[in-house]
Amino acid sequence: MTKQITCPKCKEKNIKKNGKRKTENRGTLQRYKCVSCSYRFTLDDGFYRMRNSKQKVTMCIDLYYKGVSLRNVQRFLKAHFPKNSTPMSIYRWIVKYSDLVSKFTDNLEIQVGEEMMSDEMEYYRRANKYSKGREQNWFVDTFDLKNRFMISGEYMQSRTIENLTNVMRISKNKTGERVKKITTDGLQGYPRVLRKTFGVDKNYGYGFHKKPKNPDVIHNVVIASERGFNHPIERLHNTIRERTKVMRGFHGTLKSAKAIMKGFEINYNFVRGNLALNGKTPSDLATDVRFKSENRWLELIEKSI
Repeated sequence: MTKQITCPKCKEKNIKKNGKRKTENRGTLQRYKCVSCSYRFTLDDGFYRMRNSKQKVTMCIDLYYKGVSLRNVQRFLKAHFPKNSTPMSIYRWIVKYSDLVSKFTDNLEIQVGEEMMSDEMEYYRRANKYSKGREQNWFVDTFDLKNRFMISGEYMQSRTIENLTNVMRISKNKTGERVKKITTDGLQGYPRVLRKTFGVDKNYGYGFHKKPKNPDVIHNVVIASERGFNHPIERLHNTIRERTKVMRGFHGTLKSAKAIMKGFEINYNFVRGNLALNGKTPSDLATDVRFKSENRWLELIEKSI
């Protein structure tokens, strides 16, 4: 179904084609005119007023999340494109479009199994290049065991009860009543957090707490010293570490660090094939989103507009 074109100025739908606009790097763009207010415009396809082509921008994002550093992405552009882009420009594209696409992917309805896992990764961040010390941060995520789908991930300054509760509350909203078992490590905050969000209490029956709100959900605690602790979610974290270990920590604001990690989540769920799923992505099994080409970042951006 073709999306109805609306005038960005007066919001009327009485639109007609009105010539074409030639651009230096993005080709020829169709121009439209509103019959009601005579306003002329081109459609915002996610790359409105961008000086570089959509193929070039999404290629840089894809290379970055495949493990290529910003400097090496820039060297690749210098070798294959007549006009170069700086590493900072590439970084801004990554932050901008990770944030844009997340607004689409975070609101998708997902299909999950009965077991969900949660774990944390430690990170360090410098506020800027002039900072002498590094601040300890955390990445906390939840993971569907059946479809290998990262349900929710959040980069945070500290593992407070409030921050952990926010991650679990998002996971609860996405999964509804389908989750029956939640596997975590021995972090002391989890029982309290899971009681507030999923209504589960691992100590029920031992006289420590009152009856849980939802006795059908089990909190499975696996101690880190035990063999095979949270194996599937640890494999996911190893995939993320393969990329982030060469970054030597995050630089800049907490907001940009969150956007970078959100991009990892999007890339893992929608772009990167999973060997455990016979080369399919978790989104192929957990969502109704389908792609027509291999450039999935481009299609995700277009779907987000």
